[in-house]
Amino acid sequence: MSRYTLPRPAERPQARPRTVYTVASGDLRLSANVTCWPAQVQLEADFETAVRALGWEVHRGHGFDAVKGHGFIDSQRRGIDVFKDLPPDAPLVVVDAVWQYSHHVLAGLRSHRGPILVVANWSGQFPGLVGLLNLTASLTKAGVPHSALWSADFTDDWARAGLKTWLDTGVVTHDQNHVRDLPALDPTQPEVELGVHLARQLIADKAVIGVFDEGCMGMYNAIFDDELLNPLGIYKERLSQSALVAEMNRVPDAEADAARTWLQERGFTFHFGTDEASELTPAQVHSQLKMYIAALRISDDFGLDAVGIQYQQGLKDTVPASDLAEGLLNNTERPPVRSRDGARELYAGRPLPHFNEVDEGVAVDALITNRVWTAMGFDPATTLHDIRWGEEYAGEFVWVFEISGSVPASHNGGYAKSHSMRQPPMYFPLGGGTLSGTSVPGEIVWSRVFIMDGVLHVDLGRGHVAELPEEETARRLAATTPQWPIMHAVLHGVGRDALMARHKANHVQVVYAPDAEAADRALLAKAAVFQELGVIVHLCGDVTLGD
Repeated sequence: MSRYTLPRPAERPQARPRTVYTVASGDLRLSANVTCWPAQVQLEADFETAVRALGWEVHRGHGFDAVKGHGFIDSQRRGIDVFKDLPPDAPLVVVDAVWQYSHHVLAGLRSHRGPILVVANWSGQFPGLVGLLNLTASLTKAGVPHSALWSADFTDDWARAGLKTWLDTGVVTHDQNHVRDLPALDPTQPEVELGVHLARQLIADKAVIGVFDEGCMGMYNAIFDDELLNPLGIYKERLSQSALVAEMNRVPDAEADAARTWLQERGFTFHFGTDEASELTPAQVHSQLKMYIAALRISDDFGLDAVGIQYQQGLKDTVPASDLAEGLLNNTERPPVRSRDGARELYAGRPLPHFNEVDEGVAVDALITNRVWTAMGFDPATTLHDIRWGEEYAGEFVWVFEISGSVPASHNGGYAKSHSMRQPPMYFPLGGGTLSGTSVPGEIVWSRVFIMDGVLHVDLGRGHVAELPEEETARRLAATTPQWPIMHAVLHGVGRDALMARHKANHVQVVYAPDAEAADRALLAKAAVFQELGVIVHLCGDVTLGD
């Protein structure tokens, strides 16, 4: 007998028969959780109705907090405590109508032994679909088996059939025939030769990406270990956002004023008001432009090839949003910034790729895209977007790609067709403006670098940006977040459910090419870079390899 009192894990309850247990992962920000709670209530009611129609019951794994005004799991500790009271072998569903921080529930999901399903409402109102994609990508990285479903209200036959399959078997699978492995490449093709050369140059000469505080907004999928990055020739410079604020404080007011004048002379519109709490003000923009200048100077100090500003959570209570700075960094033409001694223009005539929300999958992708497009003589301005929502229009499925920051003005047709609105207060208490506009029609290459089975993969595909009537663009913006830049994306050979089933991130990377033939050639060169680096390459949908 032990002389010590041995600690034991708390006893877990037994699962009730034919009962589904649900949890709701939410935001870390109280304002967002309170604002989005009614949409979550509606989704949970719709889902429960669907489950009961199939002869099962629903037991919610945690209650409503009357003090906070919502019923979300809003921290990692809260999630761990909730899972202590859940049967470890029960069918478990994460119901998601909002953006959620995946690490709130990841600890519990890692050790859960029963079948796991993630569901979201097919709605653009709040980024529930974005939250689902982040959680499923995080579970993929963690090696946790799971299934996923999405529906407007879970009354459609497709969603009901998928739910029944999951209840009966613990698994629901989706058709992913649009994905195929990269075939053998012809080494004599100019684009393949270029890609191999760029990959070998990267491995030999190496690149440095600046990470201003890692692990943004619960995006476990967006953290890439050094052991995966270093073989590519990519190394992290870990930086603190406090250093960014300190450098902002050293930027003279005259330099921020000059940057604003430069933008306004090129037709860029700031939608100014006077109420700091709800409107964009000149003081907010002044701070943002100091951040832009400070980011370039710190990047120059460390010789960075790309940079990522987390902003959330630390900076949201300190300075206005980073989004305007991010979009400027990603554009070839932007307000000139000189070294502290005035002797040099920093990163003159070229973008400094910014990976929004320090998504390191975006960092790898943007860095390689920049080098391929530059070598081919194309505009290398690239950005990520959230896969926000989408609907059929004029016979094709048109996605709403939308992101709070990092979109370069060239994607909108230039600064004269771009504008800045105040960020939504529920996410950005100190305000700050966007770099917004509607992406111009054209041919695009889309992609995502992700972790699966402990190694790096990349999905590559082709698409185009559709031109929709102004009233349809306005409708889609009103149905999502009207302050943010929007891209009307059509993915070639990849349908709605196919992308949702396959995509391993909430973010998708996009870049324009001059025409369809050029886009095919650029995709081939990019595929050759990744293959030479040892990344597993997948082609998605209708892809022509520069033939």
